[in-house]
Amino acid sequence: MDLNVKSWPGEAKAWWKDARANPLFLRGLIGAGVIVALDQLTKYWIVHVVELPRRIQIDLSAIFDLTYVENRGASFGLLAGGMASRILLSLISTAVATGLMIWLGRLKRPVPAVGIAFIVGGALGNLYDRIAYGFVVDFLDFSGLYFPWVFNIADASINIGVALLILDAWQTRDQAGDKKTEPAD
Repeated sequence: MDLNVKSWPGEAKAWWKDARANPLFLRGLIGAGVIVALDQLTKYWIVHVVELPRRIQIDLSAIFDLTYVENRGASFGLLAGGMASRILLSLISTAVATGLMIWLGRLKRPVPAVGIAFIVGGALGNLYDRIAYGFVVDFLDFSGLYFPWVFNIADASINIGVALLILDAWQTRDQAGDKKTEPAD
């Protein structure tokens, strides 16, 4: 990448042209949008229909409950704090989503493209909460399985996306290793 700022507009135009022609880019954008919509719809349902903030917890089974948590930090409550933390986490989410979208525009393999769609959708779903409310709404509680964290659809999507990226890295590493061990013709 050229660090000359004057070349960035040309590089951005070239990237945009390639990204628009890449079918995985459009599918990734749509996938991320679906994740954001699903995340926000479930949070709306939990807050305004189920009224979980008023009830705090609904016991559903021995392994799963709905528990209302206002997460003011990042994953698992890390970096929880005031306005500075909120701004920092919002900037990090925006930078990560932007960087991943740039990468998505260049990808040619479907597994990492799906992974990026999940991560970007989750990051944007939680970013919306953080900007609009000052916290992220969490409500999925599997503490009956000794999983101590309460999370949401966006959090689950980010984790699924990371798992897909790891899977792809593992698969492509194995494929690269197979090519190295093949005898030369």
